[in-house]
Amino acid sequence: MIVVLQNNCEPEKVDHLENWLENLGIKVHVFKGEFQTVFGLIGDTSGIDIGMLEGLDVVKSVKRISEPYKKANRQFHPEDSVITAGGVEIGGGEFHFIAGPCSIESEAQIIEIAKKVKAAGASFLRGGAYKPRTSPYDFQGLKDLGISLLVEAKRETGLPIVTEIMNANHLRYFEEVDIIQVGARNMQNFELLKELGHTNKTILLKRGLSSTIKELLMSAEY
Repeated sequence: MIVVLQNNCEPEKVDHLENWLENLGIKVHVFKGEFQTVFGLIGDTSGIDIGMLEGLDVVKSVKRISEPYKKANRQFHPEDSVITAGGVEIGGGEFHFIAGPCSIESEAQIIEIAKKVKAAGASFLRGGAYKPRTSPYDFQGLKDLGISLLVEAKRETGLPIVTEIMNANHLRYFEEVDIIQVGARNMQNFELLKELGHTNKTILLKRGLSSTIKELLMSAEY
């Protein structure tokens, strides 16, 4: 269910409505746009009287939605999402390139590529430190050392960095990473997604092999 509030509502009345809904056991996600504030209600809303809600002076409209994804739903936040990662604004008409090597192999390699990537106009540097491979005998990446080298390239060039995570236990190595990538193979690694949901990091979620749009959006909910 979404509750669209009137423009220029008194903050005290908005807080009162939010607290009342939460006391009913409803989780309230507040989306504040430039011109409109929307409450996204998650939980059992079957007992809520829509007519009563619509009768409140702070409420403009109420609508039940059938899609299972809420946070990734345009009806919850109709305005475009604008995300800042590493000081770079993504969305709102801005377009950026993320570029870099498939695998980080050495300090000299990643710094040289970082300088070329920046000179070519890219906004982010990416590089693989943890590499998911079909064969257990193939190169699996430099792991935490690779992230350290990527961070060094960030300091050398000023470019924000992007790299893939494969295991929640590795999160401690990602403190200086600006965007954490979740690869296609891990799109439905729900325990990993739950842990990432507790961070304040920007997540680049790749669509899994043969996954539907709905499945991708449900993974994004985490």
